[in-house]
Amino acid sequence: MINGKGAYSRLKYESGVHRVQRIPVTESGGRIHTSTVTVAVLPEAEAVDVDLDMNDVRIDVFRSSGNGGQSVNTTDSAVRVTHMPTGIVISCQDEKSQLKNKDKALKILMAKLYEIELEKQHSKLSAERKSQVGTGDRSERIRTYNFPQGRVTDHRVGLTLHRLDAVLDGDLDEIMDTLITTEQAEKLKASS
Repeated sequence: MINGKGAYSRLKYESGVHRVQRIPVTESGGRIHTSTVTVAVLPEAEAVDVDLDMNDVRIDVFRSSGNGGQSVNTTDSAVRVTHMPTGIVISCQDEKSQLKNKDKALKILMAKLYEIELEKQHSKLSAERKSQVGTGDRSERIRTYNFPQGRVTDHRVGLTLHRLDAVLDGDLDEIMDTLITTEQAEKLKASS
């Protein structure tokens, strides 16, 4: 996890397939070996907020059913809460008080709506991650790190730097600035 002002807006460009070309010390023939790694950069998931609009809720009261007891079948203490947009129905008759049953049913409804929102967020993040990572095939590369020549090439903007060690140490500013400038130029071109 990387924190800081603008961290995601700068590092989002790192998503994709990174290709490494190197000659391992165990390679007796001097051949270049190529490896790839897929990277996904996602913003930190925010807490899911669930707003329950009471205009979307229908509350019905009815008589409790079940085994004896003084209040069973004598008062309308059971509650059925229906959430109209989703069709979720919660019935509660655990308590003797209609108010307590209503509160309990609404809490259960909120929990179910929370689960739905959480699943939506999870699905969205999964889809975003999948689109960023792709298949991991070498041909999908966004950047190549070539150790024998000491160079880094970003294939999206055609930028080649002969400063591999500096880039690996985290000096990504020149690459990031070029990517940001290119993206902004493309957005300007598309909007006009």
